[in-house]
Amino acid sequence: MPDPDVTHRHLSLGALRLHVAEAGPADGPATILLHGFPEFWFGWRHQIGPLAAEGFRLIVPDQRGYGLSDRPRGIEAYHLDHLAADVVALADACGVDRFRLVGHDWGGLVAFWTASRFPERVDRLAVLNAFHPAVFGDYLRRHPGQVLRSAYAGIFQLPLLPERLLLARDGSGLRAMMRRSARPGTFSDADLDRYAREWRRPGAVTAMLDWYRALARLPRDANPPRVTAPTLILWGRRDPALQPGLAEASLALCDRGRVAWFPDSTHWVQHEAPEAVNASLTAFLRA
Repeated sequence: MPDPDVTHRHLSLGALRLHVAEAGPADGPATILLHGFPEFWFGWRHQIGPLAAEGFRLIVPDQRGYGLSDRPRGIEAYHLDHLAADVVALADACGVDRFRLVGHDWGGLVAFWTASRFPERVDRLAVLNAFHPAVFGDYLRRHPGQVLRSAYAGIFQLPLLPERLLLARDGSGLRAMMRRSARPGTFSDADLDRYAREWRRPGAVTAMLDWYRALARLPRDANPPRVTAPTLILWGRRDPALQPGLAEASLALCDRGRVAWFPDSTHWVQHEAPEAVNASLTAFLRA
């Protein structure tokens, strides 16, 4: 269950309002945790209590389109440049100059992009089972096996149909996707009910899918600056959607990076091996 000391508020970032969960001492090292698809701040429930107890000031948003945060309309609103700018604006709204940044899945893509585009703001970067967006196109061309693993993202490009399939029967498509891609027992019925409550919010699934649509359709910088912050990539080797080679390809864009492999974990490493993940994050973020 979420730590009882978590507080919640909405922050205005110009025209956008984000819902934010917070925990830990106000004077601790500021650490922003970015969730992925199809989660919300609750995806860090196994990390918030332990990291706060270690003295980190945790800032855990529902990213735009998710949870209780605003859902701008239109695919362009979910361009990576906007998503990275949200992170910096969130830090500004919290009175934070430099911060540690942790991201999983889509949150990891945003974290990589933020660290590339705003190197003066990111002290340390930790990414869980996610790749640097600049490596994906070339990796797909060289690894046809990854093309097969990414086929679902192609389906997400269709209008309306993916929303209907994923939301039918109280989100049974999304529930099945999470269960199939994780070790048995990773997500309880109560967990998935909590997620489904967020998916049912008006426009939520369309906004979530628009992240995929924006990545595939909108131009972005093919050669962003390298990641200069110390970087730790945590990777569950049994990820059914992403090949481990994406971690190594991403590492090539990092000046000071390393990979920590989790051989028995899937894409959902922070849920399946929370104690080991928390220990790795604590040691890295504290350095």
